[in-house]
Amino acid sequence: MSSSVPASLATTVPGRAAIDPKYTWDLTSIFPDWDAWERAFAALDAGIADYRKYEGTLAQGADQLLRALADRDALSQLSYRVWYYPSLQYDEDQRNNTINARRQRVQLLIAKWQQATSWFQPELLRLPLDTVREWMAASAPLAVYRFALEEVFRLQAHVLDEQGERLLSLSDRLGSVPRDAYAALSTADVRFPTITLSTGETTEVSYGQYRKLLATCRNQADRRLAYEALYDTYLGNINTYAAFYNGVMQGDWFEARARGYQTTLDAALFGNAIPTSVVENLIREAKHGVAPFRRYHQLRKRVLGLADYYVCDAFVPLVDSDERYPYEEVLDWIVEAVAPLGAEYQARVRRAFAERWIDVYENQGKRSGAYSAPVYGANPYMLLNYNDTLDAVFTLAHELGHSMHTLLSHETQPFVYAGYTIFVAEVPSTLNEALLLELMLARARTREERAVLLQHAIDNIVGTFYNQVLFADFELQAHRLVETDQPITSETLSGLYARLLAEYWGDALTPDTRAQHTWARIPHFFQSPYYVYQYATCFASTAKLMEEVAGKDAATRTAAVARYLDLLRSGGSDHPMTLLQRAGVDLAQPDTVRAVVAQLDGLVTRLEAELA
Repeated sequence: MSSSVPASLATTVPGRAAIDPKYTWDLTSIFPDWDAWERAFAALDAGIADYRKYEGTLAQGADQLLRALADRDALSQLSYRVWYYPSLQYDEDQRNNTINARRQRVQLLIAKWQQATSWFQPELLRLPLDTVREWMAASAPLAVYRFALEEVFRLQAHVLDEQGERLLSLSDRLGSVPRDAYAALSTADVRFPTITLSTGETTEVSYGQYRKLLATCRNQADRRLAYEALYDTYLGNINTYAAFYNGVMQGDWFEARARGYQTTLDAALFGNAIPTSVVENLIREAKHGVAPFRRYHQLRKRVLGLADYYVCDAFVPLVDSDERYPYEEVLDWIVEAVAPLGAEYQARVRRAFAERWIDVYENQGKRSGAYSAPVYGANPYMLLNYNDTLDAVFTLAHELGHSMHTLLSHETQPFVYAGYTIFVAEVPSTLNEALLLELMLARARTREERAVLLQHAIDNIVGTFYNQVLFADFELQAHRLVETDQPITSETLSGLYARLLAEYWGDALTPDTRAQHTWARIPHFFQSPYYVYQYATCFASTAKLMEEVAGKDAATRTAAVARYLDLLRSGGSDHPMTLLQRAGVDLAQPDTVRAVVAQLDGLVTRLEAELA
């Protein structure tokens, strides 16, 4: 294949050398070459060794504390570039052992850096907070660190004494056992069944293949067969999964009580200063707003011509489409779509395309999926595996949202506040997608094209908001059972999940004995409790912002855009709830969550009209 042909046109996955360079990222903003990287690596290594000189000196005063903080930031900045230069190149081709070895060298060096700074926080906490505040009041450069320093002291409220922390650290190994056991049972030791479809084709029902079948197979009996086969794999070990999940929750409750929290939810939210009312409001308002969610699935049932409708019927497209979206053609669309955010925002998006921040196409050995890498001291970099599908178009817009967030934060904030929490991170990515959807709907030429776009948007809300809220509801109620000393069995957990299916889906879903066991195959429950709610809060924040950013009143739009861009520029300079409130979003208020419900209601109404 000629190197001038985009990889998306190849019939087989090309080698890296066959990709036109303009579709690959240019990493010279990090380092010009490996020699420069080696010099930076050596400088970082030497700086880590030298940093020990600050140990035991913080009490000397404001100037010494400032020097220790500034040098720590400088070394951390350097570590970003030293890490990402080999890491990004490794993701170009993960078969490259030479680059992988360099990447592993950095991992070892970063571990050394963490050890070299482990003394810093305990020593800082031995200083009286009032003294540190006096130093900050007298030193403008040190006052820059006010939020970061006061956070250390705030978080200290649930830090135990030295002996207590030592005991908790020893328990970490025990806490990881049920999580590791779940991973082993659900991944390493699982034996997925093979089924025969109505076409005579046989296929192994791995999780990836299962999702593919549900999204592409037009025969309900085949979808149902795949669904039953996969769920029976989990059902065969359902009591073991329940025991593992009980172990996870008991560990969460043990640590929450040991650190003096009232509940496991309090413990999970304290780090980002999120009130528990946020999660409770999210769940309550989502349950009150299930009508358009149910209406969508009832519409799907009618359009697909099904007598019964199961969870395995929720993914197949309502309208077949072979529309292709070549990469070069969609770039201008994305620039035009973000016009409401201003000319400067558009110019930054154009820079991402023109300056080769994006590694566009799949090649042999390349990492799958997509991400945006926040390389401090350089520009953000985006990895894609673009394949001309509608999903690929929205993935590009999504990752650009992350990159613009990174860029604006890095341009505005000092290093200490350049990062941002997951609680805010998905807002700019989903807002970019929402703006692109509106543009594409306006440009759609046929009813079928509009229906495909509307279903894409609706499925995004269903998957990112309603499904995640149901998951959050389940794990909150399951943890409350543990907190009130209730027995945890597979029947308990499946009964709880069955009740939630009835509360969210209602009569849109045909009764089914397997769906209640869904909890057993959700890795987040076992690996990262109280995490999934953040997907839904980000979506709610975006819906609330879109009401004003894309509103009809010019003055309201201008003010909303200014607040939104300030949110992106704020990085991690304050608690995420505070930053969102400044942007006009209060997740503790019902109206914020209701904005998602209203958005879905409008989209379903439009889809009903297109399919009438």
